[in-house]
Amino acid sequence: MDLDQIIADDALRHELFPVTAERIFMAHAGVAPLSGPAAVAIQKFADAGSTDYQEPPEFWQRVKDTRRTAAKLLGATEHEVALVGPTSLGLNLVALGLDFQGGDQVVYCTDDYPANVYAWMELAKRGVEPVPITPNDMGVVTWELVEAALTDRTRLVALASCSFVSGYQLDLDTIGRELHTRGILFCVDAIQTLGMKPMSVEHIDFLAADSHKWLLGPTGAGVFYVAKQHHDTLRPAVLGSWNVVSPHFIAQRDIDFYPGARRYESGTLNGPGVVGMNASLQLLDEIGVDAIDKRVLHLRRGLLDALQPLGFEPYVELDESNACGIVTFTHPMRDLKETYEMLMAHNVSASWRHDRDMKPLLRFSPHFYNTDEDIARIAELLGG
Repeated sequence: MDLDQIIADDALRHELFPVTAERIFMAHAGVAPLSGPAAVAIQKFADAGSTDYQEPPEFWQRVKDTRRTAAKLLGATEHEVALVGPTSLGLNLVALGLDFQGGDQVVYCTDDYPANVYAWMELAKRGVEPVPITPNDMGVVTWELVEAALTDRTRLVALASCSFVSGYQLDLDTIGRELHTRGILFCVDAIQTLGMKPMSVEHIDFLAADSHKWLLGPTGAGVFYVAKQHHDTLRPAVLGSWNVVSPHFIAQRDIDFYPGARRYESGTLNGPGVVGMNASLQLLDEIGVDAIDKRVLHLRRGLLDALQPLGFEPYVELDESNACGIVTFTHPMRDLKETYEMLMAHNVSASWRHDRDMKPLLRFSPHFYNTDEDIARIAELLGG
């Protein structure tokens, strides 16, 4: 099965992505629909779990497969991946688990999604200084902007891989490489690109991403990456029987953690979430993220070409070197809330968002299974 085959065969596309039979869904930067394989896997898990216990032997193979496939997406090893969601939990595990000292600084972006803001602001209560950066254009975080915020007290920089508002994709490799030459840690909220853009954690220390956006998996299931060299320095902030060695479930006098990223999974895994996420990960892996990236950029160009003649203007001008699947528009004349509600009433899912000045925005975020016909239909509705 490949991407072109899915696009050309409507029956197959509806099977793999049932939402396509009901509506045009272009809001994957929000909460995306489950893929067909994820829905089937969750249903089978629920059916089996209703007649026997929920952790049969085959479940643990699914866990192993999920770690392996997620690690492949990241360019990591399976021992560096914990199955922890939501994204905010992974980010807070970093904030709570590092041995920050009074006076340390953490650089973050005020434009990021709140999950990647509050975790770092809260560190002020521990004597850590949160250092906010605010780009001129929302979410457009460059290395030069980051560099200007660094001091000899900077311990960690925490950024999103892509702006959830403007769609600007950060140059993670450059930022991470430059930070590491200065001995500074790098934490990434990758929920807006993982599964849609190729990614490498070569220059990243910590990463978190839930599966409910571009990974097309269930809510509350996700991946948490910790580079192996940090397993002994990022102390697990939540302890339980799954990450602390407890022979025969008997608590011990000493706290010793299991090896690998399992140490960040404190208790029972989210079974339905894991099997659903695994099914979608397997599908994305089979199709290939490089092909997905190319297709999504094609759809992004299509939206721009179709909507700009109708007076819709890109919120931030991007080129394909720093663009992802998020396409956000303004309009000088239209009430974008009414436009959003009209699209929803015609079975088109988009997102109504605001910038930091509360300016209304209309955001589209197509995934690879969307079609040129979908875009033509949206243009027809908006031009009517």
